[in-house]
Amino acid sequence: MIIAVGSDHGGFNLKQEICAFLKESGYPYKDFGTNNEESVDYPDFALAVAQGVAGGEYGLGILVCGTGIGVSISANKVRGIRAALCHDTFSARMSREHNDANILALGERVVGRGLALDIVRSFLTSSFSGGRHSCRVDKMKTIEDRHLGRS
Repeated sequence: MIIAVGSDHGGFNLKQEICAFLKESGYPYKDFGTNNEESVDYPDFALAVAQGVAGGEYGLGILVCGTGIGVSISANKVRGIRAALCHDTFSARMSREHNDANILALGERVVGRGLALDIVRSFLTSSFSGGRHSCRVDKMKTIEDRHLGRS
């Protein structure tokens, strides 16, 4: 499984740390940028990662901006994406186990490096539990289909 990773300028430094962690941990990944701290628009990077995950080219995604809010809102506009903004390991695990989240959103200005890497680890090592949670995820998909006029 290849991980899609992206950030804006506000999340650039944490994204670099996450990429180093992924490499060190043996996770293949694709870095969608940004490649420096010059101001850029987070929706561009969120869209690239979200399209790659929604299209099946990448198994999961990780997005970082200053707060994580902008990238999570942007990614969730893409059909098939369930991006979860997480500030703790429990939420990261539950986002995968109960909500089948496929993109993790983080805020560089909100969580420190150590906690962020623990959150990433928790997200990547958890998987969807299915069972009673499947019907809830299916309901989310139905809402998405209706909202997009595909009922």
